[in-house]
This record gives sequence, structure tokens and C-alpha cells, in this order.
Amino acid sequence: MSTTRRAAIVAIVVCALAFTIAVPLRTYLSQQAEVSEQEARQQQLRQQVEQLEERKAELSDPAQVEAEAKRRLRYVTPGETPYIVQLPGDRGDESRPLRGDEQPHSDAAWYENLWDGVTERE
Repeated sequence: MSTTRRAAIVAIVVCALAFTIAVPLRTYLSQQAEVSEQEARQQQLRQQVEQLEERKAELSDPAQVEAEAKRRLRYVTPGETPYIVQLPGDRGDESRPLRGDEQPHSDAAWYENLWDGVTERE
């Protein structure tokens, strides 16, 4: 055999080996990336579980539950006088002026709002 023919055969064998190795190597690398992503997600979930367990331990105390109910649900015990202080910034969307492209919130049905929008003159 001539050297050119030998070189061609070696080149074909090397290309065949490269193509044979390329697909499993790509699969391996993609699986490694997915494994590292799942390990990071697992670590995040473990931290979240730890936080939730700490919160559960905090709420096992009846005094803490009562304090949470008073703060979040505005519960009062018998004999207490409830006070709610409303500052001008606490009203939310009601006191905020509407821009030209915003529509006021209405409790009317959607078709009534649509009809009002069609018949409204600018």
C-alpha cells in the first residue's frame, strides 16, 4: 500500500473514533451540568426546609402564635381596646391619582364597563 492510501485509512479510522466518542462525551457533559444544577437546587431546598423547621419551632409557643394573630390578623383579646392608625400613605390605590391610561376600579360587571367605555366621550 502507498503512504497516501495508509494516511487516508488512518484519517478515516480517526474520524470514525472521533464520531463514536463525540455523542457519549456530549451526553456525559450535559448530564454533569444537570447533576450540578440539581445539587444546587437540593441545597436551596435544604436551606428552605431548615428555615421552615425554625419557623415551626417558633410557632410551637402559644405566646408567639397569639402575637402573630394580633399582628397579622389584628385580633384583640377581651378587655383590650383596638386602635388602627391610618396615615395618608397607607390608603393604597384609592388616594393615588389615576394617570390618563388607567381606568378606575369598578365593581360593575365587565359588560357594563365595556358599554361605559364605548359610550364615554372625551
